[in-house]
Amino acid sequence: MIEHVVPSDPDCLFCKIVAGKIPSKQVYQDDELYAFHDIHPWAPVHFLIIPKLHIPSMALLTEEHAALMGRMMVLIPKLALQEGCNPYPEGGFRMLANTGAEGAQEVHHLHVHVMGGPRPWLRG
Repeated sequence: MIEHVVPSDPDCLFCKIVAGKIPSKQVYQDDELYAFHDIHPWAPVHFLIIPKLHIPSMALLTEEHAALMGRMMVLIPKLALQEGCNPYPEGGFRMLANTGAEGAQEVHHLHVHVMGGPRPWLRG
């Protein structure tokens, strides 16, 4: 059974990354959000952005998370440009948030993959 929203889950890979127990190549950090490079990138630019709060899945978001998710969505384009994505409209990036087993979610901590850069990409 997946735990619902809690401040942190000691068994969660991404909570361990946020806590500094597992190293990551940081892209961005503030009080609520953490972004880091994917260890197996599919594209020339590939990072993940996560809430520091342990929210297991998009499926468990509530109205109380609206501001947090809004901040995440506004921050993504800025970080994508910072990390090397070409500007819109010729450039751009892809966002992907796997949700649940049928959505191919592997780590049960809400995360958005941001991928971009010249094609072809390895995957995606």
